[in-house]
Amino acid sequence: MPSRSAAGVRTGVRVVVSGDRGTGKSSLISAAASDAFPEYVPAVLPPTRLPSDFYPDGVPVTIVDTSSSMESRVKLIDELKRADAVVLTYACDQPMTLSRLSSFWLPELRKLEIKAPVIVVGCKLDLRDERQPMNLEQVMAPIMQQFREIETCIECSSATLIQVPDVFYYAQKAVLHPTAPLFDQEKQTLKPRCIRALKRIFMLCDHDMDGALSDAELNEFQVKCFNAPLQPAEIVGVKRVVQERIRGGVSDLGLTLEGFLFLHALFIEKGRLETTWAVLRKFGYNDELKLRDDILPVPTKHAPDQTVELTNEAIDFLRGIFRLYDSDNDGSLQPSEFDDIFVTAPESPWTVDPYVDAAERTPQGNLTINGFLSEWALMTTLDPSYCLANLICIGYGGDPTSALRVTRRRSVDRKKKQTEKNVFHCFVFGPKKSGKSALLNSFIGRPFSSNYTPTNDVRHVANAVEQIGGSQKTLILQEIPEDGVKKLLSNRECLAACDVAVFLYDR
Repeated sequence: MPSRSAAGVRTGVRVVVSGDRGTGKSSLISAAASDAFPEYVPAVLPPTRLPSDFYPDGVPVTIVDTSSSMESRVKLIDELKRADAVVLTYACDQPMTLSRLSSFWLPELRKLEIKAPVIVVGCKLDLRDERQPMNLEQVMAPIMQQFREIETCIECSSATLIQVPDVFYYAQKAVLHPTAPLFDQEKQTLKPRCIRALKRIFMLCDHDMDGALSDAELNEFQVKCFNAPLQPAEIVGVKRVVQERIRGGVSDLGLTLEGFLFLHALFIEKGRLETTWAVLRKFGYNDELKLRDDILPVPTKHAPDQTVELTNEAIDFLRGIFRLYDSDNDGSLQPSEFDDIFVTAPESPWTVDPYVDAAERTPQGNLTINGFLSEWALMTTLDPSYCLANLICIGYGGDPTSALRVTRRRSVDRKKKQTEKNVFHCFVFGPKKSGKSALLNSFIGRPFSSNYTPTNDVRHVANAVEQIGGSQKTLILQEIPEDGVKKLLSNRECLAACDVAVFLYDR
């Protein structure tokens, strides 16, 4: 059963309990489910379900017991790979089992590339020798320093039921409100993608765009995210905390962006990750801090020969963005101006393939308006959902359904002998050294180079083409490496995206 709904909301959490034999795994699970110490426990329990009302988040937890015997290794590995969280146990009365965590279990999880958060749990707390007291924080600090995947450490006793429910509460919390996407434990700072998301939220809440959240804006934000207004005394208290801790966190106009980011870092440091996650989720973010698919209404193509394009409304918005960020009015965007546009997106989308070198630039490396709009046209063609997410992140305020449109079928265009398309896709074929890359480079104004560099992957470039009468269309050239032709043609619908093909030969 999938652990997420269509909207990306978790419908269940799968916790796998592993550790050395005899450390109390099965007793821990049984005690958590029944709220009583079991007299008899089988070697390995069947999967145990804690109902949705067991913890405040209202998400059911499935706990999977495992055996550490060699003959059960394949099953153990399979369970660990399917885990949302891993509970690693040691026995408080057997110090050797604690040292085995860092000598065997934690390196083993890394070797298996298990990405799930880890909760370290000391069982049998009631059996620890009182003459050998242990400071858990001191003992675990160096281990947690080495293994950042450890989310929490806790000790419990199934016999006396001390902290037993807490174990799986922490495991569930580590999955529903993960630390890793938000906070860099090494540097003790918010991660870049988290800062970008919070920056966007701040700007959306700063209605008068004065660079600060007034008391009224702060209150509105609180009601939107938590369904409860802040009392005047609470607002004063919040601003006092920020003012005392960070310079420039509060101005005469209200809470600044620096103050807003500081507050979230403070929540996370104090273990209140659910507060920051509640805010992020209310504004449409998923666990990777990207906008969720369910809030991206990408129009559906009904046939392979249809494509998705930007509407005139979206293009007008992008022209306005270009003018806004072209601060020196030179008709091009410098890399710094260009990066500023995407400061509220998860990252700058055109710094990686297939967009990194796909459009016309000036000799100084700046992006012209043609290059800017061509990059957007390319992104819309290749990944409409990614394009729409970036449009929304940089401030597209219109109805998201008005940003993209699906073109008419090419077969209909042929019958009518006319097309409404604005973006055309051209496949460039030819043997090695026939000049495919040189053709693409010249199309976006790159100088010819006599150095031969073979293209191993599919490459795209896009540019505006002036038509008779002054109108412009965008043409995307897609280079198909000779070695990739067989793979391309193995897909029946491979040529559906192709409006025109160019075959090159070396004369």
